[in-house]
Amino acid sequence: MAQVDEQRSLVGRIAGGVGSSAFAMVAAYIVLIWTIEIVDTFLLGSNLQRGGILPREREGLDGILWAPFLHSDWGHVLSNTAPLAFLGGLVGLRGRGRWLTVTVVAIVVGGGLTWMLGGSGNHIGASGVIFGYFGALLGAGLFERRPIAIAPALVAIFMYYGLIVGLVPQDGISWEGHLFGMIGGLLASRLLVGPKEDPLDENDLDLSAFPPDFDFGAAPE
Repeated sequence: MAQVDEQRSLVGRIAGGVGSSAFAMVAAYIVLIWTIEIVDTFLLGSNLQRGGILPREREGLDGILWAPFLHSDWGHVLSNTAPLAFLGGLVGLRGRGRWLTVTVVAIVVGGGLTWMLGGSGNHIGASGVIFGYFGALLGAGLFERRPIAIAPALVAIFMYYGLIVGLVPQDGISWEGHLFGMIGGLLASRLLVGPKEDPLDENDLDLSAFPPDFDFGAAPE
């Protein structure tokens, strides 16, 4: 019965989620990165995109915060829009607080590790956050093992299993940002796991109503 209730809860969230604040925040994030790209391209001569993460350089440390909002060109921001909306929406199914936690942890942990361990160059783009969402969905299914967590994880795998290619070292993309963003998402999902109920122990039962020699394993006559 508990599993059925969880499944109904998930369906209810999907049906009513479009108007929720978490979905509004996902939409606002997407509008923001497009607005920044438009302003940067037409008004600022693409100077903003230089403010990304510069590994192990002090002037690139603040790029941890700015990089998820900056993109190199129209193709870059366009390629990130759909997975950002879809995977961010799946995370948002379980509430605004969860979406905010996953987003912030993916940005800070993923960006921080990229700054410390990433290859040279200017690391920008929302893809680290996308991989954070992907990792958070997989982690929730792994750590919680409940239908409400497993179902979105399976959907994410079915729709975006190709993201795994982005973890392979290659030129032209910040595969380190992808990897560390995913680690941030996994960490966030682990932090968000609620306390598990302890298995029932015989010492927690009140057996005073039964005689001391009562055999609980005996079949009724």
